[in-house]
Amino acid sequence: MKPTDKLVGGHSVSKLSSIEQPTLALYQPPKEKRTGAAVVVFPGGGYRILAQDLEGTEVCQWLNAEGIACVLVKYRVPVKEHYPASTIDLEDAQKAVRLTRMHAAEWGINPSQVGVLGFSAGGHLAAVLSNHADFKRAAAEPADEASVSARPDFTVLIYPAYLTDASLKQIDEGVKPTSETPPTFLLQAEDDPVHEENVLVYFQALKEAKIKAELHVYAEGGHGYGLRTNGLPIVKWPSLVTTWLHTIGVLH
Repeated sequence: MKPTDKLVGGHSVSKLSSIEQPTLALYQPPKEKRTGAAVVVFPGGGYRILAQDLEGTEVCQWLNAEGIACVLVKYRVPVKEHYPASTIDLEDAQKAVRLTRMHAAEWGINPSQVGVLGFSAGGHLAAVLSNHADFKRAAAEPADEASVSARPDFTVLIYPAYLTDASLKQIDEGVKPTSETPPTFLLQAEDDPVHEENVLVYFQALKEAKIKAELHVYAEGGHGYGLRTNGLPIVKWPSLVTTWLHTIGVLH
């Protein structure tokens, strides 16, 4: 792990690279605050690195403050690819959700309240998982693990990438919603270099599939800010997500 040269909110960003072995880290809220809900978090980094603190550990701290367990995924980015060249990331994401459900009783989690949250490329991974939860199962998985659903109960996509084709007008087939896609929260800024069309096109596809969805597009915000203060209204997005989780019945 090493910091980047770029400061976000006045602080550097720790990044992980050349990850060949996926891992999970469980962050639990205090027992008296636990709601039973859990969120599996996928940091971004263009499938080249993982922004481990900015879009990982700091996010878990916020979720814990809301009484939500956080499962932080260090998914495989073994080589510096700008776009996933294989299904290994999807396999890691599926396994993370399955393991969370398998350990639900031990971890004090409601297996019917397991969602996913992803940033940038991690948002793309969360979207792929949400539309192909059981697309492929690793041959090495135990039979009992393979029988557990990897479908998230809800999905949060924060400045997601790669959701459209090159024209920015059509949904990428790899994330095309189905009737099984979970309720989804989307957020992006108009000045995001990744392009706000990612959430606009995806939101429309969700509506066509009759999936519950909430979309927030801000005039300013850029990309890669996580929860850190940048002086703009967009960084208030965590409170919007919390309200949405109440709306869909995850929090009470």
